[in-house]
Amino acid sequence: MGISAGKDDGQPMMEMNTTPLIDVMLVLLIMFIITIPVATHAVNIDLPNPSAPPPDVIVKRDKNKVVIMPNSAILWNGTPVESGQLLSLLQATMAIKPEPELQYQPDPQAPYETSVQVLNIIKGSGVTAFGFVGNEQYSEFGKQAGK
Repeated sequence: MGISAGKDDGQPMMEMNTTPLIDVMLVLLIMFIITIPVATHAVNIDLPNPSAPPPDVIVKRDKNKVVIMPNSAILWNGTPVESGQLLSLLQATMAIKPEPELQYQPDPQAPYETSVQVLNIIKGSGVTAFGFVGNEQYSEFGKQAGK
């Protein structure tokens, strides 16, 4: 890639100067890159639709308990509820001042998937007074539940 400055014989240069062409190409390339829309990465999550809690479900003012059963049933203070109803109940507890404590107790045989779904619903609801209960029964290695 040598640069020729021409000859000293007085003849005009016959090579084309490509520097301005390269400059224009670079400017066009930069403009093209800037105008490309930014790729957005989205994760679509199917959240349960909130539905009104059944009339027999009671929201206590001091503490409420969510239990996950081995058959994937969700119990709110002993009453079976759906995941959409759980979200409505959690929103109802948020309206109570001071916020009642929410106790979470999955059964040892409860499916992991259901437990994670319920935890995600609780986290998404914004509940702050939250705690796990029932873990003390497993404080000793090899000890079975209820004994």
